[in-house]
Amino acid sequence: MTASDEKPALASEDGANNGEERRKYPRAPLQLLVQYRFDTFEEFLAEYSVNISVGGVFIRTDNPREEGSFVYLQFALRDGARLIEGLGKVVRVNPPGAEGRVPGMGIEFVNLDPESVLLIEEIVANRLPGPKA
Repeated sequence: MTASDEKPALASEDGANNGEERRKYPRAPLQLLVQYRFDTFEEFLAEYSVNISVGGVFIRTDNPREEGSFVYLQFALRDGARLIEGLGKVVRVNPPGAEGRVPGMGIEFVNLDPESVLLIEEIVANRLPGPKA
């Protein structure tokens, strides 16, 4: 999946919508341990996500990277059977201490395998309110 020409539905907060909704994709709450690493790190870091959309994921962290940084993401569903992995780009940063905002970083999905894309679509569809297919 390449999203270079689309703006993802990323969260800067934990669900609050203060103002106009500018996201292209609806976000769904998802607290899941996400492992990630940047080019400069050999080991994976691990933090919890706040929410996810077809366009990206917001990761809660007190040590966000700067916008434009590329990150390799890897996370498994709670059953451990299905894994999502791919490349993302930091497109939004909430520094620690910003009033009314969850500290962390919004990651735009840049390159995911087709199975991961389908799985994310399924997760979002199952977690959003409204009729289920």
